[in-house]
Amino acid sequence: VLDMRMNRDNQLTAKIVVNTYSEQDLTRIFKLYGESKFAKNIARNIVKKRKEKEINTTLELVSIIKEAVPIKERLKKHPAKQIFQAIRIEVNKELDVLISSLNDSLDLLNVGGRLAVITFHSLEDKIVKDTFRKVSETDSLSKGLPNIPEDKLPDFKIITKKGIVPTDKEEEENHRAHSARLRVIERIK
Repeated sequence: VLDMRMNRDNQLTAKIVVNTYSEQDLTRIFKLYGESKFAKNIARNIVKKRKEKEINTTLELVSIIKEAVPIKERLKKHPAKQIFQAIRIEVNKELDVLISSLNDSLDLLNVGGRLAVITFHSLEDKIVKDTFRKVSETDSLSKGLPNIPEDKLPDFKIITKKGIVPTDKEEEENHRAHSARLRVIERIK
């Protein structure tokens, strides 16, 4: 069954997304959240197939996705992985939840406290990186001053400038770790 909800109280399911979203909206989420090169082809094929019959199962959706992707691309990686990720992110509003959770977590940190975040997707990592950068920078008006007033200094310091990625050994032991990136920030005042 096409569901993908993390919270069963959520009304939006994968089945609703797949069977009711416009071709343009499907294309947008497949490009944005799934970073799929074939977003438009896949969205078009979904819309075409659902006119014939409602799409109810993951296997039906996988078949529709495969039809829309060139065979040589299918041999490189499973074409449904990115699309399922995109639908899951849309259904659960995962990026919105990440942003609010990050801000709440930063607000709760005491001086000397650290927040460590592991991301598994480039969109998540960009949100974490940008949030950490924003709260750890001196404001633009004070940047060039020889003596920056204490109240204009940032409250946070980034501990991991580029993020920490798994070693080859860690990836060997856990293949899911390959896309992980750890970022750490500390409250300094």
